[in-house]
Formats: sequence, C-alpha cells, structure tokens
Amino acid sequence: MTISKVVLASVLVSILVLHLVQAEQLDKDLQTDSKASGEEINKIDCGRACAARCRLSSRPRLCKRACGTCCARCNCVPSGTSG
Repeated sequence: MTISKVVLASVLVSILVLHLVQAEQLDKDLQTDSKASGEEINKIDCGRACAARCRLSSRPRLCKRACGTCCARCNCVPSGTSG
C-alpha cells in the first residue's frame, strides 16, 4: 500500500514537472516568434490620447491624471470623459 502511494506521488510530480517544462518552452517559442516577425507592442502616446479624451471633461486635469495612470498600465485609453 505504501509503495503504491509513493509511485502515485512520483508519477504526479513527474507529470507536473513535464507540464511546467513544456509551458516554459512554449512561452520561449512564442516570444522568439513574435520578435522574429517584428510584432512588438506599439506603445501609444498617452499624453496625446488622454488630452483628446479629456478635452470635453468638466475637470480636465483630474481626467488627464487618471487617464494617464490607466494608459501607463494597460497601453489603452479608457472610454468616457470622467476621471
């Protein structure tokens, strides 16, 4: 009974290690493919994008500050004109 538990545990650990190795290899392959094809993420100009977004806001300074923070995190401009 004890031997079967040890064998089962070692099989599960082996499967886990194999899965982690395959996932890491796949991640490296995807990074290499995207760099080779020139598909780098284009950063948007957060200042201009947020200025355009916040030009109609009743509190443009607050709007630009909140928009800039969001844009720096997600590389996108949120919808709307409020904060």
